[in-house]
Amino acid sequence: MTGMPDAVDTILGQWARTRPDVDCSPMGVVGRISRAARLLEKETREHFAGHGLEPWEFDVLASLLRSGPEHRLCMGDLAAAVMVSSPALTNRIDRLAAKGLVNREVAPDNRRMVLITLTDEGLAVANDLLDGHAANERRLLAALSGAEQDRLAALLRALLVSLGDAGEGPDRSAPAKR
Repeated sequence: MTGMPDAVDTILGQWARTRPDVDCSPMGVVGRISRAARLLEKETREHFAGHGLEPWEFDVLASLLRSGPEHRLCMGDLAAAVMVSSPALTNRIDRLAAKGLVNREVAPDNRRMVLITLTDEGLAVANDLLDGHAANERRLLAALSGAEQDRLAALLRALLVSLGDAGEGPDRSAPAKR
């Protein structure tokens, strides 16, 4: 072990004493990823709450913002981008539309396709929040150097791809911007 022990070290020590016959070392990785995800989510939730939004609201707005100059996606592509089911996305779009942040319209060339577009207000909110969100994430990762963040990102990418979370499209090989 290097550095200060964490809560997962305590758990692993308990398993080593209770069941020394079981290799629980993978729990060190999975447990830390799970705990880090919860802690990062808590911090992110608090950041967005300070702006009167939920993280999922920013996720939808940001997905539309980065989708291209029209800031528009069909429901299927948006559901894939924010990793929720179509019914869950419908509820989210209803709530964002009620706030005046997105518009919903039927595609002119395919009446079965629904398009979601940022409104001018939604575009302003997404752009205003992006800088603060990026700064908050930099703060959350400040304990790691840039090189350590790059190594961690590469390891997590390899894990995600092995679990079936492969990217799509021309941007999949582009390095993450800091």
